Amino acid sequence: MHDLRPNWGNSEARFHREGKPDTAASWSSEEGVKSALLMVKDALVGGEGGKGDLLAGWDLRGVDDPPSLCLWERVSCDNNTFEVTGLNLSSLGLTGEISPALGQLTSLQYLDMSRNNITGVIPAEIGQCKSLQILRLSENRLEGEIPYTLGFLERLEELSLHDNKLSGPIPPSLSEIPTLKTLNLATNNLSGEIPSVLYWSQVLEVFTVRGNQLTGSISPDVCQLTSVWYFNVRENNLSGPIPDTIGNCTSFQIMDLGYNQLTGEIPVNIGFMQVSTLSLEFNRLTGRIPEVLGLMRALLILDLSGNLFEGPIPPKLGNLTFLNKLYLQGNRLSGPIPSTLGNLTRLQYLFMHDNQLTGPIPPELGRLQLFHLRLSGNRLEGSIPSNLSRCTSLNLLDLHGNLFTGSIPPEFQMLDNLTQLNLSGNFLSGIIPEELGHVLNLDTLDLSHNNLSGQVPNSVGGLEHLLALNLQGNMLSGAIPSSFGNLTSVQSIDLSFNELTGGIPEELGQLQQLTVLYLDHNNLTGSLPPSLARCFSLQDFNISYNQLHGSIPNSENFARFPYSSFLGNPNLCGSKVRRMCSWDQVKAPSTLGASSIWSVTAVAICLAALLIFAVFRAAQPKQGDVKGKSMTREGPPRMIVYHMGMVIQSYDELMRITGNLNEDAVVGQGASSKVYKCVLKSGHAVAIKKLYNHHPQNLIEFENELQMLEKIKHRNLVTLRGYSLSSHGHFLLYDYMENGSLYDVLHGPVKKIKLDWNTRLRIALGAAQGLAYLHHDCDPRIVHRDIKTCNILLDGNLDAHIADFGIARNVQHSSNHISTYVVGTIGYIDPEYARTSELNEKSDVYSYGIVLLEILTDKKAVNSDGNLLTWVNMHLANSTALSIISPEIIMSCPNLKSIEKVLQLAKLCTDRSSGKRPSMNDVVHVLLSLVSGPTLPPAQSRKDEQLQHQQLPSAKYMEMYVNPMHYKDVAGNESNSDGQLLAKFREVISDNA
Repeated sequence: MHDLRPNWGNSEARFHREGKPDTAASWSSEEGVKSALLMVKDALVGGEGGKGDLLAGWDLRGVDDPPSLCLWERVSCDNNTFEVTGLNLSSLGLTGEISPALGQLTSLQYLDMSRNNITGVIPAEIGQCKSLQILRLSENRLEGEIPYTLGFLERLEELSLHDNKLSGPIPPSLSEIPTLKTLNLATNNLSGEIPSVLYWSQVLEVFTVRGNQLTGSISPDVCQLTSVWYFNVRENNLSGPIPDTIGNCTSFQIMDLGYNQLTGEIPVNIGFMQVSTLSLEFNRLTGRIPEVLGLMRALLILDLSGNLFEGPIPPKLGNLTFLNKLYLQGNRLSGPIPSTLGNLTRLQYLFMHDNQLTGPIPPELGRLQLFHLRLSGNRLEGSIPSNLSRCTSLNLLDLHGNLFTGSIPPEFQMLDNLTQLNLSGNFLSGIIPEELGHVLNLDTLDLSHNNLSGQVPNSVGGLEHLLALNLQGNMLSGAIPSSFGNLTSVQSIDLSFNELTGGIPEELGQLQQLTVLYLDHNNLTGSLPPSLARCFSLQDFNISYNQLHGSIPNSENFARFPYSSFLGNPNLCGSKVRRMCSWDQVKAPSTLGASSIWSVTAVAICLAALLIFAVFRAAQPKQGDVKGKSMTREGPPRMIVYHMGMVIQSYDELMRITGNLNEDAVVGQGASSKVYKCVLKSGHAVAIKKLYNHHPQNLIEFENELQMLEKIKHRNLVTLRGYSLSSHGHFLLYDYMENGSLYDVLHGPVKKIKLDWNTRLRIALGAAQGLAYLHHDCDPRIVHRDIKTCNILLDGNLDAHIADFGIARNVQHSSNHISTYVVGTIGYIDPEYARTSELNEKSDVYSYGIVLLEILTDKKAVNSDGNLLTWVNMHLANSTALSIISPEIIMSCPNLKSIEKVLQLAKLCTDRSSGKRPSMNDVVHVLLSLVSGPTLPPAQSRKDEQLQHQQLPSAKYMEMYVNPMHYKDVAGNESNSDGQLLAKFREVISDNA
């Protein structure tokens, strides 16, 4: 075959003429190689957790009888020639720069410096390592351009530079590497066009440049990549049409062109491709969806969402019988939903929301075993088919914002796995079926803005996992069921704009997780139950425009709600509505009989006698009086400071540095506290947490707990630095964490911090070590009770610190603790704990497993896809595990084995049976093996193999999760290309599910 690629030989000649040494002549001796290795070491700095000290053994200058360099840590040699062939410096937390001296190691076949914090540029001298087969510099902070001299590496099979800060163009010289199989340049700042000469490789298998700033169009030459199976140019600025020749790319198995600016129509000959994944989402593609897509029988995932497609959905899509996911949302599609989609028996995800579809839901969809069905935001009409209840795997059903009429099918009680049901914004009528209260896994029920009537069924109070209930804007009547007091997990209840009557149930005061309660615009009567003042988590509250009477509770909780929350109730009184209460409004209604009145009078007399006795005793001096007073809320404010070396020594000083609690200093606020940031004269930043008055209620017990917490010291725990307790307020002092919480970093509106895989692993390990210390090394042992990403704080080095431990309760020497209601945060609560109210360390392990899943997926514990764990398990059960991992992680890991292990560990932590979960010590052992035991290079020496075995813990979890698989090699070693492991990842997870 005629070679159309340009000749870069002159560039190589120039490279040698520029004064670069002839390595074969200058560095053939062992001493020369040693000198080069020492220069490499000297250019690097540090090592996270002391791991960089592994290189300290390299510096043997002045030693009389130094060992052979083949015995040096992280160095591999050929077993016959003893030449240095491998250098593995990955995952050591190294900083500094890459030394040009690497170019002097001419026998080097394997170089891995990935997953560090190395800065600077890639030295051009690496191009002299002519034997190099694998080059991994990914997941660092490298800048500058990719050296054109890498094109001289004529034996290179894998080039992984992803997740750096590289800029400039992609060098055309890379096309001169005849053996290159994997080219991973993802997640950098590369610009310019993709060199068309790269498309002429006959051996390249994996090509990914996703997440850059590349421009230009996709060249018609792309189909000259006759061996590529993975092609990913996602998240760039590519424009123009999809080439008409795209149907000739017959080797492609995964093609991702999503999130660009591609225009025009989908070429008709795309039907000749046999890809398993076709992602064209979020471009500017127009026209109709071509019917030839129905010929692509190998498709598992088809994503055309977020474009400008119009016209009908082709019925021939029903021929794609292997299809698992169909995403058509966010277009301008019209016409009916084809009944032929009922042939897609493997379909689990069907998203068609936000289009202009009309007609009924075809009953044929009831044949499918869907997991998620989203048809919202269309113009669908008719009744909701009752046979959707046959989709017994259904986890999410979202039909809101259509024109549906008729009643809610009572057959939905058969959907045992349903967690989210949204039928809002339609024209549904009739009653709410009693049977809906039997769908016990529901966590979101939204029936708002319909024409529903009748009473709210008592059975709804049996939905123990319910997080959000929205029945707003209907014509519901009758009383609010007292059974709502059983919704111990609920966070939001909206019953506004109905015709409800009767009083507000006293039982609502039992809902300790409730943050939103809207009862406005009804016909409710009676007084406000005092129990509502005990809903300490309540943040949004509205009872306006009812017929309530009596006084508004004078509590810290109700003091936070605005005047508008109580409007339209002319018989309510209190400072909130600027109406003084008369004696008749304040006193309780007299419903007691004569015997009860005498009983109350007798009790009052006894209490008066006790009060007189207590006053008399208080006037007598006694031992320990000073200590007793220190435990009360009365008296002058006290300040207790531990080991801070700072100027806060009094309550007045605390007020001064916070500007009398100036709102400008507030950095966080929750249901129980507000946090201020202050900088002392020393420059030390502190976080000052003010507790609301309702907490703590037992001040003596609380101060005892604080004194215990002061003794707990660990590098992964937020240390209590001091406190002040008095009637003026309760304050806790901590070190300020510069990078906020893990929740902010993963899920914040603006991601200011880039978390590479190595950093994510380090954060997971740090949090595990802190939690393991609480569980196994504290006396008494401590169960956190509320592990979540919000309670994992990150300092300036992104080290994890667990916050808010030990204040709620500590576990003494008993094996468990019985609580009167479930505490924690929805999405993280151990289902066994929620069911039995028995609290132990394994409840924390479950919550930590959810945190691991958030780190892996970048999804919240509860999100638009529902409950994160349910979502993950459904993917794993159907061999689509790769799709749950954050794309940033996938493209930043050459072999994906560490991702697989962490995913398996998360699954074990979240097992429904607490007895099957590992301890946090087991978790730490597994994560340590991943951080400190990276993949070894080829021809590894016997010494390195011994080191690897020494690092393996003896727990059963290591056997299951640290070494679960052995992969075939790309170049005869344990390091796999991204391509191979991407292909096998689903099978691996499926086999271990």
